[in-house]
Amino acid sequence: MHKLKSPLFIVFCIVFVDVLGIGILIPVIPLLLTDPEYPYHLTGITIDQGYVLLGLLTAIYPLMQFVATPLLGQLSDRIGRKPVLAVSLLGTSLSYVVFAIAIITKNIPLLFLSRAVDGITGGNISVAQAAIADTTPPEKRARNFGIIGAAFGIGFVVGPFLGGKLSDPSVVSWFDAATPFWFAAILAFLNMLAVLFLFKETLKEKTHEAFHFLQSIINIGKAFTMPKLKKLFSVSFLFHSGFTFYTSFFGAYLIYRFAFTQGNIGDYFAFVGICIALTQAVVTGFVGKRFSPYAIISVALLGVAATVLSFTLVGSTWMLYTITLPQAVCMGLIMANLNGLISRSGDPKRQGEVLGISASVQALAQTIPPVIGGFLAAAFVPAAPIVAGSILIFCAFLVFVFLLRDTAHSISGHGDHAV
Repeated sequence: MHKLKSPLFIVFCIVFVDVLGIGILIPVIPLLLTDPEYPYHLTGITIDQGYVLLGLLTAIYPLMQFVATPLLGQLSDRIGRKPVLAVSLLGTSLSYVVFAIAIITKNIPLLFLSRAVDGITGGNISVAQAAIADTTPPEKRARNFGIIGAAFGIGFVVGPFLGGKLSDPSVVSWFDAATPFWFAAILAFLNMLAVLFLFKETLKEKTHEAFHFLQSIINIGKAFTMPKLKKLFSVSFLFHSGFTFYTSFFGAYLIYRFAFTQGNIGDYFAFVGICIALTQAVVTGFVGKRFSPYAIISVALLGVAATVLSFTLVGSTWMLYTITLPQAVCMGLIMANLNGLISRSGDPKRQGEVLGISASVQALAQTIPPVIGGFLAAAFVPAAPIVAGSILIFCAFLVFVFLLRDTAHSISGHGDHAV
């Protein structure tokens, strides 16, 4: 069978499937755990227990990804990209099958097992990035890495929408809460077959360097000892921690405050994804030509902190969607500019290491808040984690504005016309 000359299409599909799997969970999991009226609600648990389980179940995926991502990257340097990608996609497919069975049988341990396996295999994004780097000249890597960004954007739009529709029996009579996961399992399996038969190995020279099993821990240690980067990594950690508080419990909040169904939740998060994608495609370039990254990130961090907090005060769905638009625009601006600032602040010869450390910081930031958020929601109301998220994002704003002004200007080279 003829193999594709470029890995870009396969890489796009791999990242898309990874993000799709996260997205389809968004409309379903809050209902399974926190809505007693939902037919597939896990029996035998109270709503407060459901909030705690929601936090723990959400946290296990980034925790496993935090551990596995550097390990899969190292393994692919030793044995090649193709076998690691193929096996990880098979693992992803099996994890969706296990999740579907867990929903049908209402088996909580199986839910956790599924998310743990998916977190481990979802670490293949680093391998996908390596496959692009293997075959792309340095001057074209930024453009080709944009393929990964596009896959993230599309996956985050399609995932929640599909999760909402495929789990809704009013759309098709035989759809249920497990249907999205059967669909994702089939998609991941087909993706694995594409890797096996269409993907040409990109690694030309295998390494035999020592295997570092604690690379993620090492990365976190490095993050806060690098003079030019430690403050930026602190901002990144605070921002992603705060945003994870919000995203982990916003579905539960929508059920609690507005009685949203799975279809409503899916439509809402698809709308968020579309707004972020349009921001990155249109607004980012327009704003970037007129303002410095320091000004953009400062305003966007404050904007996200304010809009996330305001979600807890709205009384109608039209107000919810109205506030979502500026919030998503600010999110898109932060995603584009903060990562770019981190990349430019590092040694050009150590970009892989810098981006790997940044990924570890983000993964750790996504692990802790869901656990704390579950207990906050159980002790108070589902809005409590969202308030906590807003506070942390505001702290990221304060650190960035007061500790990084000179650093951000010197890195960006736009200090003369900062606003």
